[in-house]
Amino acid sequence: MKLTIIGCSGSFPGPEGPSSCYLLEAEGFRMLLDFGNGSLGVLQRYAGIYDVDAICLSHLHADHCLDMCSYHVVRTYSPAGPLPRVPVHAPAGAAQRLNAAYGMPDEPVMEKSFDFARLSPGTREIGPFEVTAAPMNHPVETYGFRVTHGGRSVAYSADTGESAELVKLAHDADVLLCEASFVDGPGLTPGLHLSGRQAAEHAARAGAQTLVLTHLVPWNDQKRVLDDASRGGFAGRMELARSGAVYDLG
Repeated sequence: MKLTIIGCSGSFPGPEGPSSCYLLEAEGFRMLLDFGNGSLGVLQRYAGIYDVDAICLSHLHADHCLDMCSYHVVRTYSPAGPLPRVPVHAPAGAAQRLNAAYGMPDEPVMEKSFDFARLSPGTREIGPFEVTAAPMNHPVETYGFRVTHGGRSVAYSADTGESAELVKLAHDADVLLCEASFVDGPGLTPGLHLSGRQAAEHAARAGAQTLVLTHLVPWNDQKRVLDDASRGGFAGRMELARSGAVYDLG
């Protein structure tokens, strides 16, 4: 299983890369976790533009799903004609929200390119992957994911505040992609996002091997985010996410 970070910028694209998008590959199968704004362009550096086999959307905020609209254009108007629909696992109302974003709220536009399945907590098989979804602590319906293949696992927090579900989801994970949107300090808004310190605390409780801090908001000092995380009691490998980083899990 191979993980490539396509985009890891929080809330909006940054100068070094797009919003949230992560490519997982195994046995020739390619699956995206989230498809945030700006990510389709960078994705083409690492996969053929038509070669996405499945998509999991953690939630329906623009920085996690908006390039679905661009990918609809790719799959509907390719020179070879319309391409087969891609399975999309997403929270309730995904098709309607994306149709509205595309500018055709009353027509089933996205359904021409994507086969939407509503997410719920639990485990499902997607291609060669075992994918577990768990509810996260965010103002809208949001799921974190654990993707397992060949005995190796990647956990992804999506957007969340402090969450016991995240600790369970990331138990003994080889890699935890954990959001760190906040700079640590007093008065952090509960039930919204994590700081680097809180992300590290979750990783420590989960016993994850590697912590990759992601959803990095461009206006924050990223060195400060990493410094905050160093106070979270996590003893494993820890680093900031970056667009183009590859983790080969074997």
